Amino acid sequence: MRAPCGHARSTAPSSAMEDMLQTFRSYYKKPAVRSRILEFLGGASPVSTTCDYITADSSTQAMRRPELPNALYSKLDNGLDICRSLGDRESLIAHLDVEYVNFDFVAEPYLDPVRTFELQEPVVKAIERILAHYGIRALHVLSGRGHHFAWKINRSSDVFRKLCSIGRKAPGANEPQQTLRDGADSPLLHQAFAGLGMLMEFISRLVLEMASSECAIPIKLTAVEVDPSAKGRGREMISLDISEYGDPLPTRTVRAPFSAYFKPWQQLHSIGQNNIGKIGPIIFIPLDKMDTQQGLLAMHDPDLAARLAETISTSIPDHTIGMWRLLQHYMNSPLHHFHEYFYSQDHEPVARWPLTYDMTHLEELPGAVRNALLFPNDLLLKPCNMRKVTETLLSKGWHPRHIAGLIRSKFERDYGWGDQWIDYSPSMRADFYVRIFAGLNVSLKETLAEICAAEDSNSSAQWMRSETTRKNQHLTMETIRL
Repeated sequence: MRAPCGHARSTAPSSAMEDMLQTFRSYYKKPAVRSRILEFLGGASPVSTTCDYITADSSTQAMRRPELPNALYSKLDNGLDICRSLGDRESLIAHLDVEYVNFDFVAEPYLDPVRTFELQEPVVKAIERILAHYGIRALHVLSGRGHHFAWKINRSSDVFRKLCSIGRKAPGANEPQQTLRDGADSPLLHQAFAGLGMLMEFISRLVLEMASSECAIPIKLTAVEVDPSAKGRGREMISLDISEYGDPLPTRTVRAPFSAYFKPWQQLHSIGQNNIGKIGPIIFIPLDKMDTQQGLLAMHDPDLAARLAETISTSIPDHTIGMWRLLQHYMNSPLHHFHEYFYSQDHEPVARWPLTYDMTHLEELPGAVRNALLFPNDLLLKPCNMRKVTETLLSKGWHPRHIAGLIRSKFERDYGWGDQWIDYSPSMRADFYVRIFAGLNVSLKETLAEICAAEDSNSSAQWMRSETTRKNQHLTMETIRL
């Protein structure tokens, strides 16, 4: 989720919105609900939290304006939708977002949540298996359209320093803006976040390899448009949404567990006035020991959610040790070797663009690719078109970093962008999308086979231990009888 520092997203009015706000004003008065939200922000009180900032949005408008955490209680009193910064004063937070996307029927996940979450089950199981292989048990939260997984890395650890060393600064990018409560190691934090992005790409690729054959609809890295479903459900897919790693860390947020979820009302023009009344309240729910169906019940019942808040933790778990194992596996993977190749070249200097990127023979390119480069606002902002540009130019022998340089040259020219790039980095965005799309040509089947083999070995060892225990118990009973 983005936090573009106060730029409003316009929405249509709805007569039911004031009732929804009143529902959440009452819900937020429960002490356990407030405690669980604070716990996710990293403290026992607003002044002790470790997040850089919070945002609080109404049911009519998503402003994403950063505010200090000590404003939390007043925002809860107003029944608002609460997010925290992905940035944190003590930790580097890893976050993986999975969501159902329907490009034709935006209301689909809210009107049929049971089917929506059943479609994602193979992906969720794959994520949990892969993270478990490295000893990571993330905080797992249900959203209105999918799942969020979060864990953290200590900023004083060797893992953090290694992530700093592999993270690459985007060319031409200014130092990321200071957030309201940045620490002295802020520049290192942004480097580590870039390195973390490559690890999250690695995890997502493993999930893609493991779950694709088990899913009834396509799985993609980010929300890439797909063909219509054969069942007449429109262009539906499951997004492994790691797009937050394509933007500066200070711009990204994640919604707090037990917060209201107002996205359907903020997108009323897409959801439809006739549908909004069928949706009801939605709350971010941490699963812990519950299954998805139990979580869905709590998600739509504020009273049940408030009772759940009395018994469950929303603390983001520290998995620094597990991340070291993951980092070592990544460093020996084909994807890491591809990343080294990707960053082995630089974008052309801006002064040379007229002699290099501007000389691209657009007439030789397919229509969709040519149009995206001729009319980048907004065609080139769409992941599906960046993927088409990447695939086409790779087939013509381009180095992937120069494909990113070409896209950056469009983003940084005057195509009527308005405030599109005020908070974001064109070069970082271009590098990220070209890297993940070009990296799809790198197979991770052998890497996944290693994980599965380790699982089989662990299962066999566990069975042997169980058998030994059973036999010993049998012998003990025989001895007692004798």
